[in-house]
Amino acid sequence: MSETLSESRVARRLRFRDLQVFFAIVECGSMAKAAARLKMTQPAVSEIVAALESAFAAQLFDRSPRGVEATIYGRALLKRGLAAFDELKQGIRDIEFLADPTTGEVRLGCTDAISATILPAVQNFCIEFPRIALRVDTLAIPTGDLPELQARKVDFVLTRLSSPNQFGDELNMEILVDDPPVVVAGANSPWARRRKIDLSELVDEPWTCTPRDTLTTMLIEEMFRASNLPVPRTRVTTYSVLLRTHLLARGNFLAALPRSMLRLNTEGIGLRELPVELPRRSFPIIIVTLKNRVLSAAAELFLERLRAFVRSNFPGERAGRGMSESVGSRRQ
Repeated sequence: MSETLSESRVARRLRFRDLQVFFAIVECGSMAKAAARLKMTQPAVSEIVAALESAFAAQLFDRSPRGVEATIYGRALLKRGLAAFDELKQGIRDIEFLADPTTGEVRLGCTDAISATILPAVQNFCIEFPRIALRVDTLAIPTGDLPELQARKVDFVLTRLSSPNQFGDELNMEILVDDPPVVVAGANSPWARRRKIDLSELVDEPWTCTPRDTLTTMLIEEMFRASNLPVPRTRVTTYSVLLRTHLLARGNFLAALPRSMLRLNTEGIGLRELPVELPRRSFPIIIVTLKNRVLSAAAELFLERLRAFVRSNFPGERAGRGMSESVGSRRQ
């Protein structure tokens, strides 16, 4: 295949370091800040930018007293350059892993609740592979485009599937396990000793919930409305699993939490599932990856161990079992 003159010119002049500088400037919004991060002088950074703009014959940044911002040409280079830069870094890591398969790095993003669910799997992986570093970035409510994944700051994301069109065409989805919510109280709560509870008894109790646009809270509200009951007033609203479990264990609060949190560490967190039947819904945890991106050997190894952990600890709720037809059809 013939190579255009511009491709030939760029290929001769573009260096790995040039892309590092370019991405740092975009992220920092300032050549001075990028220079400080990269431990370079500002004139050296400016010289690299000038060389890049000459090579591409386009202005990559708009300059202003407030800093710099990528132009449409800069954004085009950012989108494609990130993929190329990431693949090169992945290649370096893969070579290192092939030389020593017990080393590497895994970067994943997940919500606070899911990080609590996979805690035993993380602990086991760290024991089995002590020289593979794990980086876990906490995501509040992952959006449909998953910018952290698109920017390749993480290898994959663990999140929940909430709608059929939640993710775009650039993302792959694998259902890992169904993890429905249950109504929970502290082990010392009077409710924990009850064998039968009528929903109407819980209307005036103090609840701690995630914000109203989250799946578990919407389900709780739906449950009360379906029984022609008023929705309980949420006393404490938070994403924090630590804060919610503390309020449950130490106080008289009620909450809806993923069943996995109780199954894996019931005694440790001092909580009990209450005999309250929730509407049947599927709440699968899913693995989301970028299409056309090859994961590092370390990331693949972590996912392999994670799937094995699910098979051992959630035999009745693995992917494809205990799920609604609508979710199951999206796996095809």
